[in-house]
Amino acid sequence: MASKLYTHATIITVNDRREIYLDGSILVVGNIIKDIGLSKDLIPRYPGVLTHDLQNHIVVPGLISTHMHAVQSIFRGTADDVDLVSWMCDRIWVMQGTILPEEAYQGARLSIAEMLLGGTTTFLESLWAERYGFENLVKAVEESGIRGCLGKVVMDVNPDQPAFRTRMHPGLVEGPETLDAAIEMWEKFDGVADGRVKVWFGARTPGGVTTKLLTRMCEEAKARDIHITMHCLEEQGDHDVFKQFNMSPMEYCDSIGLLSSRTVLIHMCWVEDADISRLKDTGTHIAHCPASNLKLGSGFCPVPKLLKAGVNVGIGCDGAPCNNMLDLFQEMRLASWIHKGYNLDPKVVSAEEALEMATINGAKALGLDGAGGIGSLEIGKKADFVAIKLKRAHQVPNYDPVATVVYATNAGDVDLVVVDGKVLVQDGKLLSMDEEAVMKDGILAGKAVIERAGLAKEIVPKWPVVISAST
Repeated sequence: MASKLYTHATIITVNDRREIYLDGSILVVGNIIKDIGLSKDLIPRYPGVLTHDLQNHIVVPGLISTHMHAVQSIFRGTADDVDLVSWMCDRIWVMQGTILPEEAYQGARLSIAEMLLGGTTTFLESLWAERYGFENLVKAVEESGIRGCLGKVVMDVNPDQPAFRTRMHPGLVEGPETLDAAIEMWEKFDGVADGRVKVWFGARTPGGVTTKLLTRMCEEAKARDIHITMHCLEEQGDHDVFKQFNMSPMEYCDSIGLLSSRTVLIHMCWVEDADISRLKDTGTHIAHCPASNLKLGSGFCPVPKLLKAGVNVGIGCDGAPCNNMLDLFQEMRLASWIHKGYNLDPKVVSAEEALEMATINGAKALGLDGAGGIGSLEIGKKADFVAIKLKRAHQVPNYDPVATVVYATNAGDVDLVVVDGKVLVQDGKLLSMDEEAVMKDGILAGKAVIERAGLAKEIVPKWPVVISAST
């Protein structure tokens, strides 16, 4: 097996002791970290091994996005400055309901290229619809080298669903057969691409789906050890949906078997104090999406309360139309800063906690934090890591590497990305994909969908566009 020694980096391990090596090295053999420590110890220990000098770099574990809509990157900038219901019903659902499989594939490729270039090495897709072609998402993950936990949509039509959900585009409406289809995809694709692909259930939101189907899904998940991801309590109206069950939101979710260590609930802006202990007791994970929640005016997930209660909180970018960048450095920064301001407390959600959310907490949420897993840089774990080169004025001085990463770094600062032992980004250039071709194909796919959806005349700049000189 090929070996490589990455040397002379500042390494933020996020191990149990949260050690930082100011002049550290990592030995990678195949796809595994075989040794890690100070350069003065490792370099003489492994003479003759190929080296990669990372002097003046900060190395962190590969970043993990616990919420993503991979198809949506070709819709970036198509639904800005509108409320969530209008965003979904009038734009995003319409486009997603008319997309073709090849266009969905191009959307996934564009998303993955952006994530890799920005240091995201693992992502959780939440709702890949039948019409997109699940094999296209698997193909995009396999070709690119990224890790993907891929949520295949599970839904039916609840006759008592909230009124706005009846406005879902007919091209996205699917029935209870989606559960069997998701199981089939799990049987076919879980573990492919050298284990980089994991297949999940991607459940539609309670109220829009029948309790009968959600209960059966949870039973199947428990029996087969399949993980579940689901949007929940994203906006205030979502909280009102649970009144029909005469239970609190988490009481209902617990009653159908949804709450468990195999479940990631997304957004959770409107979870109440009484339900937080239920999340902790069941080991349920949360995906916090600060940029999306801010842009859509959805609310504020009570992250400080969740962390204090011992609930595991990861972090996600959501989709490009509600962000508009898949930049986990931005998400870490926002996750720290917005809660300081909202709570009038500069001590909540520290830089260290934000980095944990994007690394080891994300790995825990995906069930990938154990031996041979990801989320921290330790002997025996997968060689997934990111190197940030300190080469720009906004990055220096660097007195505290964690603060530099969380508060003074963006996706464009990423220099090297290694996933499963393979170098996918080097010198800021994507090696596993043709970035120029990916962008070109994504632009063409987006335009084709918008035209077919009948939105070409609506998705235009709000200010007047001058296309020729006035006469």
